[in-house]
Amino acid sequence: MGVSSGILRFFQFVCRFNFGNFEKEEFKKFLRMGLIFALIIGVYWTLRPLKDAVFIQLVDKLQLPYAKTVSVLILLPLVMFYTKLLEKTSKEKMLVILPVFYGIMVLCFALLMQVFQSPAEAIAQRSFFFLAATRFLGYFFYVFVESFGSLVVALFWAFSADTTEPTSAKRGFPLVVTLGQIGGIVLPYGVGGLPYRLGHSTDTLSMIILSVLLLGIVPLVYYLLRATPKHLLVSFHGANEKKEERKQEPGFLEGLKLLLGHRYLLGIFAVNFVYEIVVTIFDFNFKIAAGSEYSGVALSNYLSVYGSSVNTVSLICLLLGISNVTRFLGVGVALAAMPVIVGCALAGFLSLNSLAFLFILMVGSKAINYALNGPALKQLYIPTTPDVKFKAQAWIETFGSRTSKQAGSTFNMSLAPLQSAFGDLAGKSHYLLLSGFLCFPLLAFWLIVAIFLGRTFKKAIKENKVVC
Repeated sequence: MGVSSGILRFFQFVCRFNFGNFEKEEFKKFLRMGLIFALIIGVYWTLRPLKDAVFIQLVDKLQLPYAKTVSVLILLPLVMFYTKLLEKTSKEKMLVILPVFYGIMVLCFALLMQVFQSPAEAIAQRSFFFLAATRFLGYFFYVFVESFGSLVVALFWAFSADTTEPTSAKRGFPLVVTLGQIGGIVLPYGVGGLPYRLGHSTDTLSMIILSVLLLGIVPLVYYLLRATPKHLLVSFHGANEKKEERKQEPGFLEGLKLLLGHRYLLGIFAVNFVYEIVVTIFDFNFKIAAGSEYSGVALSNYLSVYGSSVNTVSLICLLLGISNVTRFLGVGVALAAMPVIVGCALAGFLSLNSLAFLFILMVGSKAINYALNGPALKQLYIPTTPDVKFKAQAWIETFGSRTSKQAGSTFNMSLAPLQSAFGDLAGKSHYLLLSGFLCFPLLAFWLIVAIFLGRTFKKAIKENKVVC
């Protein structure tokens, strides 16, 4: 008992510089939440490269923009079903139901990959119906992983925002994100690249391990709820919260109505929207270059290394104290810094477009987003009602992310002739030039919205009121 208490005090001392002073039980709470988040992020960042590698192998790399389009269309009825479940089921039960569902589904995919994820030359010899089934599986798996990133991650943060007060969240959420990065470092490389290192021809082994890890989230949720004192599982309550709650109406589209009815929520949507458009353009070019260089489980391994690298740089940023930007300078400064950083990345993208540079560009932009922008955005939901936290946030993070990716994908699809002529320097330069014309004005708009959100959040906390 003394050893574990000493270790806990040591971690508290290490975290003090980056996150602030925790009470003992408060620190334990965020460690438990961080362990759950580490599994969620670790599994997600392992599935993400598998999603792209499997799709490129089973379908085609130039159809990646079409897969994003399909995912947006499928997620519309899915998020409706999700919001309906939230009306009938407690948030704690949902944090159990979703990991169980995704865990079982990943296991089913593992078995299917053993049959369908054959070498390219073997697939070419299959029948027409087998090839059709192979392409369908590629699209289905792509949409499945996209839904996991939208629903499970959003649910975790909605639960976290609804069980944490603003002052505690300032120091606790960056700690949770830090622990999540550790999961995002270990699992993509340790699990995602395992078949390649063992000489396997399919990603079945990786998916079986991920299935077990997803099911392991369930006992951790029960432990968090049982071991954490009740006074540390309370949410922010503003003076006008009851008034805001009375305005809300039940229904499938309640989250969308809330979103469209409040400038604050539209602002959060806009920040997600612009970031994802720009990064989708970066990402598509990166995946095209990677798919041309690698194939099969070798591509899965390369993209898994990319996933681990993103989370490694994110963790380094957090350990070097990047979260202190939010803690000392405020949420508004953290939000406003991100479009400036992405603007610098965009300038580099327009100048240098090799696979090595794209790797560095994607790792850097993703890592800083997760370490700085992500925790700041999550805090914006604290001065809101429970319906906003769970229903509107699901719409924002599902469709704010997916429709923006769709917008970026539409841009990529509209320039298909240039994409197919990647070897042609003139076609490539026109593609990059048009990317700059689209993205730089969006980044300026993002900066204005970020300033508005920071000021609104600061005023709501100061006056002890919910925004919406």
